[in-house]
Amino acid sequence: MSRASRARRVVTAAAFGTGSLGALSAAAAGVIWGETKLARRRIQPAETDPPRADGVWTAPGVPADEPPLLLAMLGDSSAAGYGVHTDAETPGAQMALGLSALAQRPVRLRNVAVVGAQSSTLGRQVELVLTERADLVVIMIGANDVTHRVRASESVRHLTAALTTLAEHDLAVVVGTCPDLGTVRPIAQPLRWLARRLSRTLAASQAVAVVAAGGRAVSLGDILGPEFESSRDYFSEDQFHPSALGYARAAEVLLPSAAAALGLSTVSEAPAPFTSTRARPLAKAAARAAGLPGTEVAPAQVHGESTGRRGPWARLIRRRAATVIPPTSGGEESFTPATMVD
Repeated sequence: MSRASRARRVVTAAAFGTGSLGALSAAAAGVIWGETKLARRRIQPAETDPPRADGVWTAPGVPADEPPLLLAMLGDSSAAGYGVHTDAETPGAQMALGLSALAQRPVRLRNVAVVGAQSSTLGRQVELVLTERADLVVIMIGANDVTHRVRASESVRHLTAALTTLAEHDLAVVVGTCPDLGTVRPIAQPLRWLARRLSRTLAASQAVAVVAAGGRAVSLGDILGPEFESSRDYFSEDQFHPSALGYARAAEVLLPSAAAALGLSTVSEAPAPFTSTRARPLAKAAARAAGLPGTEVAPAQVHGESTGRRGPWARLIRRRAATVIPPTSGGEESFTPATMVD
């Protein structure tokens, strides 16, 4: 079964509450269970909270007296920034600085992401930000659903409920889909193979749900991919969560779509790979995006129609923005000085 087919079945199961989408043999399940126990021993649980980065961030050269945009970050440890040591290294702060540079306005960050959160916690997080009328909501969720063996259909059902509530309040939403867990070193084979398969299926299913709800889905499927495989610098000390450099890459991938959601110019003169005018069925586009980091799945039309025989039409967009997020390396802060006000 193709990833697109699995994504369609997951979204259908989420909508209608159907059961399991497949089963492992007893022998395979036993091996996976054993590897899961070993992986949890190797990956140490979070002992401290990530740095708090809530406040007003202003990029260098930006007037500090302009009214700030409000950026809300929701999700799990990847949105919270677990694994770094300073507030400026968190993905929320980096995105706030990037958006501030593009908008030429300060950006107030409100981060309600929780380390260890699963998609089932999104409802509570949404409630926390609704009263603040955020200009943009960024969600990063899914990894803990995979590691805790939550059914993809259940994960998508909770995500869809959160997206529906946000849409009812006319809030712009960008979702970074589930990262590819297949390259996390503490996870041994065959669990690593299964983690990759499950995380990419969930990512494609999330993209289908996000686009259907009117949001923007950006593939983080290979953020834990070739670059993370090539260098351990992309991981923090626990070798599971990203380092400052890893979060910088995630923020860089999300920033163009986040800026586009706010109506900001994001396209530079450089060509943008993977951008295509070709329309595909939404599930196929989502499946393709799961293997192309930084690719946004966007609605499309064919002969003036937004839906075809196989469901809604979509295409892939890879926006490329001028570099506006100060780089980090080796887990040490190397940001151009910026202003952060509590």
